[in-house]
Amino acid sequence: MNCKRKNRITKQIILSFCLFLLFYFPAPNICFCAKNNLSYIKNLISDNDAIVVADSDGKIIIEKNSGKKLVPASILKILTSLAAFHYLGHDYRFFTEFYMDKDSNLKVKGFGDPLLTSENINDIANKLSLEIKHINDIVLDDSYFNSAIPPGITLSSAQPYDSPNGALCTNFNTVNFSVANGKFVSAESQTPLIPFAINLIKKSDIRHGRILLSSENNENSLYTGHLISWFLDEKGIKPEGQIKTGTVFYKTDKLILKYYSPFSMEDVVSKLLFYSNNYIANQLVLAIGAKMHSQPGTLEKGVFEINDYAKNILNIYDLSIIEGSGISRNNSISAKSFLKILTEFKPYMHLMKHNDNEYFKTGTLNGVSTRAGYIKGPKGRLYTFVILTNSKGKSAETISKRLCYLLGR
Repeated sequence: MNCKRKNRITKQIILSFCLFLLFYFPAPNICFCAKNNLSYIKNLISDNDAIVVADSDGKIIIEKNSGKKLVPASILKILTSLAAFHYLGHDYRFFTEFYMDKDSNLKVKGFGDPLLTSENINDIANKLSLEIKHINDIVLDDSYFNSAIPPGITLSSAQPYDSPNGALCTNFNTVNFSVANGKFVSAESQTPLIPFAINLIKKSDIRHGRILLSSENNENSLYTGHLISWFLDEKGIKPEGQIKTGTVFYKTDKLILKYYSPFSMEDVVSKLLFYSNNYIANQLVLAIGAKMHSQPGTLEKGVFEINDYAKNILNIYDLSIIEGSGISRNNSISAKSFLKILTEFKPYMHLMKHNDNEYFKTGTLNGVSTRAGYIKGPKGRLYTFVILTNSKGKSAETISKRLCYLLGR
């Protein structure tokens, strides 16, 4: 037997053996392995937690306790964002109106702009300086919203996420300051530390960081008025009278400026989701309430409309909501219902935070960790996921990392 024949026979034997192995011992099925891994993820979900994951076609590939109502925390802001798009519009821009009355008083009417900042006030002062040369009083009208302290907000808090809401507020209803050479100074170059703010700082127990401006004694709207006065003075227009609250009379007061925010609703939602800002979220709820039920906007009116939107547009019937930011523990929803929210939000996923192959929103309260969003898989696949953990010490992020590794391969 020559070498060529031996080699041919050897190859035939090897091929036959390989076919035998493939027939009787097939290669592990990839889907089977994936299911095993998904089963492992389900084991991370305790009785007081929930998970649901759907593939690109909407088919649920993993779920556990998905019908159980749990606290969503800040992922609720996704629903609030959808409701804002629905009721206010994608291109809606908040605005603030400025009037002059017959006594040369400048009247300012707020409509709840959540992104009104010192930079905007400076721009407003520039525009007003082209229209007026003399001002007596500055009169502030914040009647478009009822003063709102959302459930879950701690009044004694100094945290920005506990900032109360209002129709005429600036810089997220906060004053950011520090101390230099024994004096209080602004911690933001674009924002002057005006005497009105210094007096409030001295009354607080805080010596650096932020103070919150409450609706008590109209602190929030008066702060806006004092900022307007400061920037007008810088432009050569010094108000000669008081800075006080009051009312715009549309029949007799003359509109001289309608200042539109430079930010569209998509910009607002992007900032809301990126910074998880509770103040912005409930400003949107109040604006929805005011638009749909006339002023004043209230949380109750806005929440009513969000509930109506959830039921009649998203077909969600197990939502319990009392405010729009997720800070209240009295908010609850099932993971399966929240999946419907994410399905509707998919065209706006680019507004969410993202890293690698995940677009997401997180939520955190004491003993609550939640995460919801989208995972990009190979070949254009897009998975939608909701993780609600209401067990103390449990991390939704840990679970999502395993999902991202598994589904992103």
